[in-house]
Amino acid sequence: MKFVILTALAASLAGISAQAADLTPPPAPGEPEAITPVFTWSGPYIGAEGGYSWNTFDPSGASDVDANGGILGVFGGYNYQFDNNWVVGVEGDVLHNWNKEDVAFGSVETTWQGSVRARVGYAFDNALIYGTAGWAIARAEANPDVGPDESDTLNGWTIGAGIDYAFTQNIFARGEYRYTDYGSGNFGAAGGDFDLNQNTIMIGVGVKF
Repeated sequence: MKFVILTALAASLAGISAQAADLTPPPAPGEPEAITPVFTWSGPYIGAEGGYSWNTFDPSGASDVDANGGILGVFGGYNYQFDNNWVVGVEGDVLHNWNKEDVAFGSVETTWQGSVRARVGYAFDNALIYGTAGWAIARAEANPDVGPDESDTLNGWTIGAGIDYAFTQNIFARGEYRYTDYGSGNFGAAGGDFDLNQNTIMIGVGVKF
């Protein structure tokens, strides 16, 4: 009889334990893993850039004049990145020049320059390697020792390549080289006809929105 009672008691306790286990709440889910946002070059941007330019004035019937110096200005544009990492965009810039060079009759210089260009590149995560080409404009001046100053606005083309590197989702830096042919200009009595071309190396910092 004792054996029967003990057996029944053990069975009852086992049943109660099983029911208690069923009532135990499941463990709380762990913290969700943080999702790192995927970087994209798509969107508008602005920035500041500076560097050095090598300018060559090629006057008719005279020796070339090299007017070299610093450049500083701003840029802005818009990029669109495709799913295959190719990036296309448009960009404009305006820069001030410091490159006055003395010549036999006085001095020559370019005072400012600008451009509107297309850009095509390929994105390697946060790095964008690109080529660029488009329209360019510059203001050239001649300052003779005798007589009034003369100036002309030249229009031409520019082509180059560079790399943008993003440090965050919004901040990026860049390095760029460009060659520009501004075509022909005229300084009137101060210097006559001339051609102007330029090589530039620039670095910059931008903000992407």
